[in-house]
This record gives sequence, C-alpha cells and structure tokens, in this order.
Amino acid sequence: MRIVVIGGTGHVGSYLVPRLVRLGHEVVVISRGAREPYHPDPVWDSVERVAMDRAKEEAAGTFGARVRDLRPDAVVDMLCFAPASAEQLVEALRGRVRQLLHCGTIWVHGCPAEPPVTEDQRCDPFGEYGIRKYEVQSYLLGQTQRQGFPATCLNPGHIVGPGWEPVSPVACHDMSAFVKLARGEELLLPDLGMETVHHVHADDVAQAFTNAISHWSSAVGEAFYVVSRSALTLRGYAETVASWFGRKANLRFLPFEEWLASMPEQHRWSARAHVEHCSNFSCAKAERLLQYSPRYTSLEAVRESVNWLIEHGRLEV
Repeated sequence: MRIVVIGGTGHVGSYLVPRLVRLGHEVVVISRGAREPYHPDPVWDSVERVAMDRAKEEAAGTFGARVRDLRPDAVVDMLCFAPASAEQLVEALRGRVRQLLHCGTIWVHGCPAEPPVTEDQRCDPFGEYGIRKYEVQSYLLGQTQRQGFPATCLNPGHIVGPGWEPVSPVACHDMSAFVKLARGEELLLPDLGMETVHHVHADDVAQAFTNAISHWSSAVGEAFYVVSRSALTLRGYAETVASWFGRKANLRFLPFEEWLASMPEQHRWSARAHVEHCSNFSCAKAERLLQYSPRYTSLEAVRESVNWLIEHGRLEV
C-alpha cells in the first residue's frame, strides 16, 4: 500500500513511519519543513518526503487536492485540529482511499464518570483542545455512518518516549517534579494525590496505527482509546519515581486551588486541565479489534523518557 503520513517526522511519526516501511508499505511523509525525524532510522532513506505548509494550503483550499495527488491508498493525519481541516481531506479523498486515520486525544471524552473509560460511554468534552478534537471525530465518524467514508479515529493518552518531556507527578510538563523526587526534596500534590494521569509510549501509539491499517475492516467507522493498560495516581506515580533514585517521596498535600497557586504560572493551565480530566481509560476495544498490545506500562514509558532526559543533560538530578 502507498500510505501518506501527515506530520510524520514528529515523535509518534518517527516510530510509525519505520514500522510501515518494514511492513512493506510505500510511505510518503508530509511535513512543513525539512525537519529530521526525532528518532533516526536507516529506513527513512526509502521514504518520500514532501514539504507542505498545511495552514497556507488550507487557506487556499488546496490541501486536500495536494494530498490526493500523492495517490495514497491510506492517509494518516497526525495534525488535524479542526473539522474544516478534516472536511478538506474527506472531500478530496472521497472514493479515492481505503482509509483515513485521524490522531485524536483521550480528552475527547471529558471527565470520567465510570473509570476506566470505554468508547461506549458518552463523551462530554471540555476545554478547547478536547472539544475541537471531538468535533473532528464526530465529523469523520458521521461521514462513515452517512456516506460510507472509511475513517478511523485513534485517541492516545499522554504520549511519552525518548526525547519527550512526560506529564509529571504534578500533572503537567513541569520537570522540576522529577528533580525534587530524585533529591528527596518536598513535592506538593493536590488534595490526597489520588487524581490520575494515563500515559502511553509513542511506539505503542505507532503500533495502534499500523494495526488499524492492517485490520482496516474492523477499524473503519470506529474510535479507539490508545493507552497503557493502567493509569497512575499522582501520589503513586511520585512515590515510584522517588524509588528509582533510592528515595522515599517527601510529599505534602494542599487543597486544590492552593496547590495550583503554588505552581509556576506557565504550568497552571496544564496542571488544572490534567487534574480536571483525571484520565483513566481502557484499551480493551483496541486490543480486541486491532490486536493492540502495548509493550510499555505507564511507568516503564515514563522511566525511559526520564532516563533519556538525564542522559542528554536536560534533567539535572
């Protein structure tokens, strides 16, 4: 198959593209510039690279046509954030592709009422990011239901892996949390620290995409949560990280708003959003229909990220 990957040089794409090549697919990667993939691999020498500014092409109404002209059998869109963007692709690719795969987010669900969340539970997203991704998903799956367009939506958790700063035990990308835990310093957590975050390794996300392509008949018209098999409580997460460095976590708990006010200003929005979403999802549907089998637990994925950051001098512990 000839597969076009939009945004294929990013973290997930740098795992996905080599997987597709090794499965025998002809791969075309669209990126805005000539950025090299996050994780070099010799197979990239066989990948066709196309430079394209999506925003400019969409403004001109030509993006979908340019993707169609690359003659794809399937398209993987890692970078769609608005229904209008999805519509341009769908209209251009209608009747031309076997499958369009969209990368969404677990935040399409909103706040969980019955964790772990499954795909048959009602979505009630909040916040601009979750709402817009849900609108894209609703449009794409509606096109499958009403028009037979072959769309699949994959919704990853908090993506981590080498080169990636993970969502830390303070529910945001504040890396100082890892430093404090490694040094035995006090770390502040909200309430009782029982809020949850749900990670997934970038290579497991790539696995889900390749499996959705190879199991396309089960994947078309469906949405899937793509996560590790278990979420983490902030408290348990912090205690485990401290143990990696031979420490006992020195934790203090504050009421939520007081804790949030103690955070660096640049991290407050993210910390609030992660705590309010309190993510805890099931990947059972992806396991059943796509044969998805995550290699990494949440903690294994985070530890690989943290080790990479330490080795590359980006985390001084």
